[in-house]
Amino acid sequence: MSQNADASEFRRGWPVLLASLLGVACGASPIPFNSIGFFMGPLNAEFGWSFRDISLGVTIFGITASLLAPVYGAMADRFGVRPVALLSLLAFALSFAAFALMPPSLTSFYLLWLVVGLVGIGSTPVTWSRAVNLWFFKSRGLALGIMLLGTSLAAIVVPVLTVWAIENYGWRGAYPTLSLLPLLVGLPVAYLLFREPRDDERPRGVASVGKAVGLTLAQALRDRRFWTIWLSIACVAIAYGGAHLHMPEIVKMHGFAPERAAGIMQMVGVSILAGRLITGFLIDRFWAPMICFPILLLPAIAMWLLMGTGTAYDAMLLAAFLLGFAAGAESDLIAYLASRYFGMANYGKIYGMLYMPFGLGSAISPALYGMVRDRTGSYDAILFAAMGFFAVGALLLLTLGRYPENHVAADALPQGA
Repeated sequence: MSQNADASEFRRGWPVLLASLLGVACGASPIPFNSIGFFMGPLNAEFGWSFRDISLGVTIFGITASLLAPVYGAMADRFGVRPVALLSLLAFALSFAAFALMPPSLTSFYLLWLVVGLVGIGSTPVTWSRAVNLWFFKSRGLALGIMLLGTSLAAIVVPVLTVWAIENYGWRGAYPTLSLLPLLVGLPVAYLLFREPRDDERPRGVASVGKAVGLTLAQALRDRRFWTIWLSIACVAIAYGGAHLHMPEIVKMHGFAPERAAGIMQMVGVSILAGRLITGFLIDRFWAPMICFPILLLPAIAMWLLMGTGTAYDAMLLAAFLLGFAAGAESDLIAYLASRYFGMANYGKIYGMLYMPFGLGSAISPALYGMVRDRTGSYDAILFAAMGFFAVGALLLLTLGRYPENHVAADALPQGA
């Protein structure tokens, strides 16, 4: 691999990469999922809603967003990423802030989550990753990992900000406080720096839009590898989503205060960051499924450590690190495998379809975790089941086979392809 080619890609693409990182950080995926766990207690105390009922709000959001992901991906393919991502980021900020005005009604709570899902999915990696894939080829895995550090940044900042805002302004005031992140950070930076490359700015191996190579969506849907990736993503998302969202409650059941729970969530964020950078670096050089197989088995250890009620704080930190590290690897993998196995010609549509199981699994999982908690008074049963889901998701990736070589120029293929 040419170091000059790597450096040239980063020299040209760093402003877009920075804007994408902050856009992802302030988007409709990490902010809700890193904050809802801290709203559960106040909402339960004030309205008497069960943890399952509160979790269903995120389920509605996730299912809506997942079903619309291919639509937003197709819009990004057709109209460009910039208008889709910026408008969705603005709409997400306004709809999320509207929770502050919510009446004491579960129906209103669910309707607001529905709106967030309808307008917010364009502010997630479904859109930002298309532009990053067009700016980078030799260092695509690392670039996608850096872009997805946005979710790590959110996992570090959002829990602390949420706890502080609830303590100072109540849960109603916390929602508009969090909405300032997309309004004052993500949107201005993206407006100034984010764009797709001109044809002459694209690296070798990425053809112009009119000549891009790769499968159509219909062809991808007939490819066994598509459904193998789809099922692997679904298994991991079902196992991980609820564990992440309910982490503050899991930590509380082990006897720790909300401030300590925020520290655990920060560890998840730090480990996601490490997982993304390390995984992104490695998959540029080696076959991605081989790299991710052992990484996706790490959360099984984390699930074991999170069971019960008496785990030491250091063991909880270790569990958070293992869980986050694997989550970072999995998120990198979706965008990377979509581009390497199916090409860039219809990337937005195909990535949107592969994002669907991630969103659906992440949406269903919190409700499953909440239901088990409501019925048994513990998370142990669902944590044990999650161990199996992680193992199946990891094993499926090993069946994918070599990357196709007909989507890019032969001399542009990275080592390990």
